[in-house]
Amino acid sequence: MDAVEICGFTKILKGREVLKDINLTLKQGTVNGLFGHNGSGKSMLMRAISGLIYPTKGSVTVFGKELGKDISFPSSMGIVIENVGFWPYYTGFENLKTLAAIKNKITDEQIKHSIQRVGLDPEDKRTYRKYSLGMKQRLGIAQAIMEEPELLMLDEPTNALDDDGIEKIRQIIHEENERGATIVLASHNKEDLRLLCDHFYKMNDGCLAEGEIEK
Repeated sequence: MDAVEICGFTKILKGREVLKDINLTLKQGTVNGLFGHNGSGKSMLMRAISGLIYPTKGSVTVFGKELGKDISFPSSMGIVIENVGFWPYYTGFENLKTLAAIKNKITDEQIKHSIQRVGLDPEDKRTYRKYSLGMKQRLGIAQAIMEEPELLMLDEPTNALDDDGIEKIRQIIHEENERGATIVLASHNKEDLRLLCDHFYKMNDGCLAEGEIEK
C-alpha cells in the first residue's frame, strides 16, 4: 500500500516557487531520507506531506485520503519539523500530557515510557525552559512517537545531541519502522541516512530527484 502519494505539487510563496512539480510515492513501512543544502526545500516538502501547507497546484494523498479535501492533516502522524513549540513553564511530562489530551488515546504510563525511551526522566521537575538544547530535542522526539503514529516526520532528529543521544534516536527510528511506521527523515548527517533509510531523495532549489548518498 502507498503511504504517501504526491502528484504535481507546486507551492508558490510571495511569488517564488518553493516546491516545483513534486511527484513522489512512498510505500507503507519504508524509511525515506531527504538530503540537500539549507534552503533546498526539504522542510517545505515535509510541511506539504504533513498538511501544514497546501499546494498552489497538485495534491498530497496520505493513506488514501487527500489533504485539504478529505482531511486537513494525516490522522496518525508524529512530527518534528524545525523548533517544536512547548510550554516553557511546564515539565516535560506536563507538556506531553497536555498534547496527548487532544486525542486522549494514550495513558500517563505510555507518555512516561516515551520520555524514558529518549533518555529523559519523566519525573524530572525541571521546566522546559531549563532544558538544554539536547534535552529539548529529545522531548520533541518523545512527543512525535508517543501515540505510535503510522506516519513519522523527522527533520534533523539528531540535531544538538551527543553521541549517546544520536545512537538512542537511531535505535528509536529503527524500532518505529519495525513497528510498521512509514518514516520521512531529513538530515545533514549522512551516516543517519545511510544507516536508516530504504530510499534517498535529493532536494535542490525546490526540485526533487531520487539519489544516492555520497560516501
